[in-house]
Amino acid sequence: MSRLLNAQTHAWMKVFAVSARHLSFTRAAEELHVTTGAVSQQIKQLEDRLGFKLFRRLPRCLALTEEGRRLASVVDEAYQAVGLEVKRLRSGVMSGIIRMRVVPSFLNKWLMPRLPRLQARFPDIELHILSEDSSISLREGEFDLALDLNDGHYPGMSITPLMEETIFPVCAPSLMRGRPPLRRPGDLAWYPLLHDVTAWRGSHDYGEWEHYLQAISAPDVNVRRGYTFNRNHLTMEAALAGMGVAIARQTLITSELDTGALVAPFDQRVATGMHYGIVHAAGSLDDRRICAVHDWLLEEARRQHPSRHPVVADSDLSQDV
Repeated sequence: MSRLLNAQTHAWMKVFAVSARHLSFTRAAEELHVTTGAVSQQIKQLEDRLGFKLFRRLPRCLALTEEGRRLASVVDEAYQAVGLEVKRLRSGVMSGIIRMRVVPSFLNKWLMPRLPRLQARFPDIELHILSEDSSISLREGEFDLALDLNDGHYPGMSITPLMEETIFPVCAPSLMRGRPPLRRPGDLAWYPLLHDVTAWRGSHDYGEWEHYLQAISAPDVNVRRGYTFNRNHLTMEAALAGMGVAIARQTLITSELDTGALVAPFDQRVATGMHYGIVHAAGSLDDRRICAVHDWLLEEARRQHPSRHPVVADSDLSQDV
């Protein structure tokens, strides 16, 4: 078989493919920039090599034999596949599966609306996404990229910071109807509170509110009351429903403030000391597919508008999230 399909045979196959497409040696010769006689001679040599006829030479045209028709179909598919792959390689198109682990609220509010842009840029890359809380440890080998909220300490793994996280209270405008004005932290006594119990690893049910009030020097407000949820986006849904005042994360709340569905009664934003980052094993970015998605995530993070509100820095919150 190797002697049958040598370099010369492959050259004749190209001539055959063009001739079969046009069913004309003359038009094939024009496309290949050779003479009609050269095309006819190479087809005859190919037929002799293969041991069967490819064309029936009719008075005014060519017709494929059954063997020629079957071979033309295979050869045409092969050349199309080669051409498509060359086009992909030239344009940097990549394909394959990338395993990504993402904390649930970040996946729901930040990443999911952006995934169509990733799909449009890399249509042949398939993401297999696993949504897990940060309280579940990241283990090398179980993902290619992980989007996590933490203090940046991941022993044995690398992290590329994406953005810092800040927090502040929000509520639906309807919540304040019929209640005293919500102008200062002490006014929270008249309002139900909403809590995200997964604020960071090891935090208690009311830790997020207590951290915020401590940072703005209002630690005497009693926040150990109200509804608790185990996802940030569920807490935000409860706030949108007018159930109480919740702690929002700057990164995960966008249109709700722009449209007025939620309002922020206090100006202060408090830095949590945590940031979202892309976690990956050392050396994994040598895979150009993984590196491409990693760089796309960085690009998307840079689209975020910086907060125009004062931020209270915090250096005490150093637990894992």
